[in-house]
Amino acid sequence: MAAKKAGLSRMLTLELTRVTERAAVLSSMLAGRGDEKAADQAAVDAMRRELNVLDIDGTIVIGEGERDEAPMLFIGEKVGTGKGPKVDIALDPLEGTTLTAKSMANAMAVLALAEGGSLLHAPDTYMDKIAIGGGYPQGVVDLDAKPADNIRALAKAKGVDPREITACILDRPRHAELIRAVRESGARIALISDGDIAGVIACTEPQTRIDIYMGTGGAPEGVLAAAALRCIGGQMQGRLVTQSDEQKARAAKMGVTDFNKKFQMEEMASGDVIFAATGVTDGWLLEGIRHVPKGITTHSVVMRSSTGTVRWVKALHPSIEKFES
Repeated sequence: MAAKKAGLSRMLTLELTRVTERAAVLSSMLAGRGDEKAADQAAVDAMRRELNVLDIDGTIVIGEGERDEAPMLFIGEKVGTGKGPKVDIALDPLEGTTLTAKSMANAMAVLALAEGGSLLHAPDTYMDKIAIGGGYPQGVVDLDAKPADNIRALAKAKGVDPREITACILDRPRHAELIRAVRESGARIALISDGDIAGVIACTEPQTRIDIYMGTGGAPEGVLAAAALRCIGGQMQGRLVTQSDEQKARAAKMGVTDFNKKFQMEEMASGDVIFAATGVTDGWLLEGIRHVPKGITTHSVVMRSSTGTVRWVKALHPSIEKFES
């Protein structure tokens, strides 16, 4: 009988929640103040401090901020005490910097951790994405199919009319044709200004009324979303969009050789994966940070692929000093 693979320590699930909690709380102090970079910097600094006390030998493989020179936990940075297992880390300390600066919905602190070599090393370019929740036949939608065909196929698999399908799409000029095609199919569209990790995960939660995510967003966010779907259930495909020789060179440096490759969810996030997120502002999935008479409340989700466990964690923290120290 083959030995059971150990995978990641289950203790890391709650440890990662503490990491996202700290980033969410400190960035929330700047919600609505109009300073995106200050909010991002607060989240980055908080997440780095918490990661560096974990007993892991961690390497950041998905960082943030290359395009706009925002504060970074940079790709290749080593985190943790170095005493534990070798792990890949994908993170967005503040998913939704603009959302936070404007105190809008769906800002989160997000982190995924996987066994070393398990996460796609995606450059900070764009990615074409399509994602749906769990419970459907494999391959019911496809990145290369026409939008209307995907809507009809998903509606058939769900047993509803296409008019009952809602697609989540980033509100960008580049999506004008996609939006037209989806509306002509009869489906509804929920347009979002930012936060496509939340948009992808929303497909898995019935209360959001989102059935499918479509369109082009950040490649790092695509890997983080794939990590979440590996844990919670769903299907996702992505293809890198490289618009210049410099972007192709950066992707090649990370090991990408086929720039037309359609990545399946399992290729973007394999092995044992833990995903954690804490709400900064109220959103589809998570409540934002609350300041209450007894302290601060946080609302987080943490999930693990090897067990399929999804924990929704509401916590009361007695004081802000704990997070600022």
